[in-house]
Amino acid sequence: MREYKVVLSDNVFPSLELEKSKLDKIRAVLVESPSNKEDDIISVATDADALLVGYAHITEKVIKSLKNCKIISRYGIGVDNIDVEAATQQGINVTNVPDYCVDEVSNHTLALLLTLARKIVALDRTVKSGVWSFNTYRPMYRLNGKVLGLIGFGKIARDLVKKVKPLGFRILIYDPYTSVETLKEYNVEFVSLTEILKQSDFISLHAPLTLETKHIISKKELQIMKKTAYLINTSRGSLIDEEALYRALKEKWISGAALDVLSSEEIDSTHPLIKLENIILTPHVAFYSEESLKDLRVKAVDEVIRALTGVTLHYCVNQKM
Repeated sequence: MREYKVVLSDNVFPSLELEKSKLDKIRAVLVESPSNKEDDIISVATDADALLVGYAHITEKVIKSLKNCKIISRYGIGVDNIDVEAATQQGINVTNVPDYCVDEVSNHTLALLLTLARKIVALDRTVKSGVWSFNTYRPMYRLNGKVLGLIGFGKIARDLVKKVKPLGFRILIYDPYTSVETLKEYNVEFVSLTEILKQSDFISLHAPLTLETKHIISKKELQIMKKTAYLINTSRGSLIDEEALYRALKEKWISGAALDVLSSEEIDSTHPLIKLENIILTPHVAFYSEESLKDLRVKAVDEVIRALTGVTLHYCVNQKM
């Protein structure tokens, strides 16, 4: 006889054996929602003891339908797809996995930066078209002495700093929630958002998506940036106003951009950004390695097990058990 019911709101994994084997040890059954739609989640989760969440939006309506739920555990770092305030009011813990892909995302960010700086994608296309020349893509500049601006200074941005320092960057930080001690520890400079935009040769976004940070890069900010500057985003797509970015790239307000995330998790051939030559797009893959994916799943399920067995949570974002 089962002890607990755990509902999976949306499944992106080829198999759920890892989750099932761990939950089986506490006599918990894993039930998949028919889809990631609000009503489908409600149809199976009303009596759930816990919710495992990928990309599905867990709205106030969903949360108010949960009668027994002790925890909403997110497969990921950001919790912007969960109404945390509603969960808190309902007395439900919300958890994330803030440390599963720090190395991977910082590596991906660095790879995008170097690809932009050395114009790797454009040069590859040129050679494959039969032209053995780099003249079209002059000028290029050395990285030593250039300015890297980081908007947000959490775990990933801090890991990135360690990797780019040997390249000779001067590093600027905009993050009003970072302590003076942390800035000193990493030997970086805190400046205003305006100064980061004015001074940086590369700007990389590492902020969570909140009401405060949505469209933190929009028309105004893009027009402040250097014409030679590049914008990188491996955080959340909606940090950037994509319509403004399209115009900035089309009209050469900035030199280029590299995005691993868009405002939507879907894209098709009609999306305006894919028609531009001065942008690199990757399909929200920065987090991925086989090792990080296993860490993510284990840690998300372990939080559910802790919540259901009365053990202190490791990654609670709204309240502590």
